[in-house]
Amino acid sequence: MMKIVLDSNRYTDFCRGIPEVVEIVSSAQVIYLPLIVIAELRAGFSFGNQREKNERVLSLFLQNEGIFTLAPDTQTTYYYAELYSYLRKKGKPIPTNDLWIAALCIQHQVTLFDRDSDFDHIPQLNRVNI
Repeated sequence: MMKIVLDSNRYTDFCRGIPEVVEIVSSAQVIYLPLIVIAELRAGFSFGNQREKNERVLSLFLQNEGIFTLAPDTQTTYYYAELYSYLRKKGKPIPTNDLWIAALCIQHQVTLFDRDSDFDHIPQLNRVNI
């Protein structure tokens, strides 16, 4: 059973109908959208001229069966702290939002679907490669 976590860039690719992204998202049995990704998307919507349309599309997407929001909890903070330390020691810090997303993925043992090179520095992170 394929469980994936969508990063904001892959959610956008899905909405744009990019075939290989649509295929992967459509074949996943469970899709998680981290709370952080939802916030990133809404922040992007607030700058665009299609805010209402984008918000409607996101709301409909989140209502689909098999799609869940993934939110950090106290346990997530331990994964976050370990990743933060690991990346700092390697001299490869990544943006805070990406650190939260990676921590959630590792905590819940789910695969991240992204196209963000910041995640390349986290070998313990399972990712979809296309």
